Amino acid sequence: MKNPQTKNPQYYEGILQLRNPNEEALNFVRNQFKNNSKAWIAKVEELKTGIDFYISSNGFLLSLGKKLKKSFKGELKTSRRLHTKDRLTSKQVYRVTVLFRLS
Repeated sequence: MKNPQTKNPQYYEGILQLRNPNEEALNFVRNQFKNNSKAWIAKVEELKTGIDFYISSNGFLLSLGKKLKKSFKGELKTSRRLHTKDRLTSKQVYRVTVLFRLS
């Protein structure tokens, strides 16, 4: 939604995969971004089984997954895969995927 001038609006660090989502869960996710100016939704992809949100911050994505688990009944899975290595710090950069399947 809001994004700092320093990063590309299509930039994302992780994916939130919502499966079998209801309207309440979708509104919950969208409302979390209204209160946060450092993270935004870069892209939304609608699938037959649910919706994928491409999110700009891994830390925010992980905390959002925990909030979903606390607020709704369902299954939460997190995984990460190596994306690249930072040129300045030589640290490995991961893309996180958080899957939340509503029951």
